[in-house]
Amino acid sequence: MTITTVLGFDYGERRIGIAVGQTITGNASPLETITTINQKPDWTKIQKIIQEWRPDALIIGIPYHLDGKPSEMTEKAERFGRQLEGRFNLPVKTVNETLSSYEAERELQKKVKISQHNKQEIDKMSAAIIVQSWLEQNS
Repeated sequence: MTITTVLGFDYGERRIGIAVGQTITGNASPLETITTINQKPDWTKIQKIIQEWRPDALIIGIPYHLDGKPSEMTEKAERFGRQLEGRFNLPVKTVNETLSSYEAERELQKKVKISQHNKQEIDKMSAAIIVQSWLEQNS
């Protein structure tokens, strides 16, 4: 199977950033940030996004500590990836996303002042960085 469209996820307990990427163009774009429900993914919204974009694969950012050791969020992100794979029967690829939120915040600071109100911008931008990283590693 040829992968042309991917959806990327920056998993968090409060919010999940989502981005889309195309292997043909090698570009990723932030889509949206969804809010979790009682620290659980909003599966209904995720399903709508997957139905709309019809991706060939899903990309999950897996966070590690800077020294490469797993963090508390590592297992939670991996579990989210397994749930996505089981629910939607799509291949799930992982990317080390240790610095994606930091990178996204830096990118956005060039454009706007970061505040609590635009944390959602950071989450979807992080997802785009995760997808871009996967596209570059798999081109």
